[in-house]
Amino acid sequence: QALSEIAGLGGGGGDLQEMRARPLSERRADVHGFCNPSDFQRSPYLSARGNFASIFRGSTEEGYKAYHADKYDEDKNPNGIINFGTSENKLCFDLMSKRLTQTDMNLMEPPLLQYPDWKGHMFLREEVARFLTYYCKAPAPLKAENVIILNGCGSLFSALATVLCDPGEAVLIATPFYGGITQSVFLYGNVKLVYAYLDSKITGTSTRPFQLTVEKLEKALQDARAQGVTVRALILLNPQNPLGDIYSLSELQDYLEFAKRHELHVIVDEIYMLSVFDESATFHSVLGMDRLPDPQRTHVMWGISKDFAVSGIRFGTLYTENQDVANAVASLCYFHGVCGPVQHKVAQLLRDRGESVAPQWINQVYLRANHARLKAAHTYVTDELKTLGVPFLNRNAGFFVWIDFRKYLKTGTFEEEMLLWRRFLDNKVLLSCGKAFECSEPGWFRIIFADKTHRLQLGDVSPLSYTTAGMQRIRKVLEEREQEILAEEKEQPCQSDQDGKADSTDEVIFVSRHQEPTCAGNSNLGDLIGLLQQQMRSSDWLQKNTAEQFA
Repeated sequence: QALSEIAGLGGGGGDLQEMRARPLSERRADVHGFCNPSDFQRSPYLSARGNFASIFRGSTEEGYKAYHADKYDEDKNPNGIINFGTSENKLCFDLMSKRLTQTDMNLMEPPLLQYPDWKGHMFLREEVARFLTYYCKAPAPLKAENVIILNGCGSLFSALATVLCDPGEAVLIATPFYGGITQSVFLYGNVKLVYAYLDSKITGTSTRPFQLTVEKLEKALQDARAQGVTVRALILLNPQNPLGDIYSLSELQDYLEFAKRHELHVIVDEIYMLSVFDESATFHSVLGMDRLPDPQRTHVMWGISKDFAVSGIRFGTLYTENQDVANAVASLCYFHGVCGPVQHKVAQLLRDRGESVAPQWINQVYLRANHARLKAAHTYVTDELKTLGVPFLNRNAGFFVWIDFRKYLKTGTFEEEMLLWRRFLDNKVLLSCGKAFECSEPGWFRIIFADKTHRLQLGDVSPLSYTTAGMQRIRKVLEEREQEILAEEKEQPCQSDQDGKADSTDEVIFVSRHQEPTCAGNSNLGDLIGLLQQQMRSSDWLQKNTAEQFA
């Protein structure tokens, strides 16, 4: 059935209205978004499921393949591809390599080389429970019996989708979202995703761009049910990837109450919880709430790949009070286990007892340095975007910035977004386009800023960082594209596209340079207000002239 559906699908384009007009049963997996059916050739050696898995790919897969074939190297391949697409923290190798090679990490005892409890060695589960109790600010100590260990959060998504949903049923999630979730829940369990579409416009009860509200969740759920789709769970990403949003306690309460009303499980992914790098932003864990609306249907996951900058060490953990869910997931841990020596190293890394060096190291060394480095890297990239006149979502969590490149799309379609993505790749810089996150608006891109800090030499220019070199390549593409659009507009009547602009709020940073071209006499009050808001943000007059100072 899946293969026959693929054969009838075209390219991944069209506008949002067309996409939403399609029956949910046809679009909830949005297969055309991550497959290329035109290139498909059925293998006689594979099952239908195997054939589907072999072509389950998209722009990210294509980009990674190109990157690994032509990686940038300071000495061996200075003209190679710079990777701003993979969400990894490459700022802390010095800290992590030193910590992971200390003597307390090196232990080899018989239990570590034997089959463990498939939920994980108890010594590690106890450390995870203590660690999450401390950093999630849990009101009461978390219990080791509720902890399950798997080899990464991708495996956790696969396992949870399999045990909570039957084939063909669905999970509700807000877009844009980390696209790897689609692969995790669909390839194994044939579980679909129902989308609650978020966009940059501030309407209804929204107060910021791409804001998730209960109203949007309700609409997506009711639309799915009206078309006969059974929705079993809600996925929340906090902090959110790719937006960088951090949900407030009241928002989390609203989402969990919504799920309880509809008897939905809630899968909360908090993998970036310690990567909130600005003191002005506060992260609230679901595990830190005084009372969960539905504890038996609330399941929280976390891992070390992001917060501890070790994506190559596959470790993820699930915390759930529902022992039926825990036992069902544990039965799949046979396929997704973590080897004994790695479990020991992770336990030492997370250990919070007095005899260990880890607590002092985590709080006083690692997190302090990591947050400072993330903040500096974020500031550098966003300052570059301001110089280019590129709008972006201003957030303080994760390794990424959500960027608005819509003004570089002439027609505003996903096909044009893909052409821009390929143009970046042709200029040896890998980004992630919005379609990879099922964004409803063409033209949004995600850039990773947590990259290498070592210095490199590009030709005869002065030493530049890896990130600086990548930003130069991005600037080149955008300036070329801008000139092309200006040239095209000289040949065609000017048309203003107000739908191509996000709302100008404090949440989205707009700068006055490189404004979209407008026709003479086409200015209106909104344009003038927007210009005034931009000038106010770029000035420090309000900061220097406060009411207290006047008094």
